[in-house]
Amino acid sequence: MKERKVDVVIVGTGVSGLFHALNLPEDKRILMLTKADLESSDSFLAQGGICVMRDETDYDSYFEDTMKAGHYENRKESVDIMIRSSREIIDDLVSYGVDFEKKNGEFCYTREGAHSKPRILFHEDITGKEITSKLLAQVKKRVNVEILEYTTMTDIIEEAGKCCGIYAAEQDGDQLKIEADYTIFASGGIGGLYEHSTNFPHLTGDALEVAKKHDIRLEHLDYVQIHPTTLYSEKPGRRFLISESVRGEGAVLYNKDKERFVNELLPRDVVTKAIQEQMAKDGTKYVWLSMEHIPEETILKHFPNIYEHCLEEGYDVTKECIPVVPAQHYFMGGIWVDRNSHTSMAHLFAVGETSCNGVHGANRLASNSLMESLVFAKRAANCITEEYARMEKETA
Repeated sequence: MKERKVDVVIVGTGVSGLFHALNLPEDKRILMLTKADLESSDSFLAQGGICVMRDETDYDSYFEDTMKAGHYENRKESVDIMIRSSREIIDDLVSYGVDFEKKNGEFCYTREGAHSKPRILFHEDITGKEITSKLLAQVKKRVNVEILEYTTMTDIIEEAGKCCGIYAAEQDGDQLKIEADYTIFASGGIGGLYEHSTNFPHLTGDALEVAKKHDIRLEHLDYVQIHPTTLYSEKPGRRFLISESVRGEGAVLYNKDKERFVNELLPRDVVTKAIQEQMAKDGTKYVWLSMEHIPEETILKHFPNIYEHCLEEGYDVTKECIPVVPAQHYFMGGIWVDRNSHTSMAHLFAVGETSCNGVHGANRLASNSLMESLVFAKRAANCITEEYARMEKETA
């Protein structure tokens, strides 16, 4: 078994893991690992955008929209933290080179389902890729950060109730023992456990299994979100997401007779239920999504990736409807964490979809996931930074 000693080990290289690394002190040795290649992260797949509080007058409606979508089972403190931190996070992203859509030098905001007003920043229909790739580029510049690809966490090192690092396996079968002062789970969701999912298939909830084994507190494991609109296909593998922002811009859902049957801007779980009921009534495997009410110029500018992918599958969205079906999309439960992303085990943190800080409640509001991941990843990094400062002061 190969042995390593670092200051911080981060399991996962999506937005939460990358942003966490960027907010840690540059004199700390950081090791990041990912189960596949660097771009096979769900963070790269996020299409719609990232929510932000536009100004103080937006706070109440943003808070209410998030709570309502989550069936009021959200942790209010966490929702408040996310909303109040959101503008600072956007400033951070812009400083790292993230390019959000602008008009006359001002941010453009779009709206998605269950939002009472436009408050979503975006980059075409590949916002996740824009943010994640820019953060990854910044991390690669850090001489104190090392990244291991095709390396899977198999367990944690627990000593006297404290996490002291992880065990991992490399692609060639070599075993690693990585000792660390702090360990961060940022390993994504559970989509790989489902037949139909928008997630990469290697995301199978590994951190949850490790947490169960060590009696680390878990929360709301039944809170799984189904996205209403993925492109229907008979092919095996990951389902292609048709972003909620398409419906936010005016796309409508039709039954087999091309009749509209639901308000497309209702929360995701409500729209999903309506689609499933309509498919059962029609005896079909999908319903139709029409972009006929969206100007062609808007489709090509705002949704170029969706347009191109559908074209490859034989559908021209500027001229015809596309078949869509609900699929597993997001996990709102996970490893319980406090307001600083600390788990119930000392020196172990969890961020992103792996964690459950209560922001999303029982159903995630569209485009809240990127912001939630970034806010709480930074809080975890700040907490660890403060701990190091305190320890150094005590030994000085």
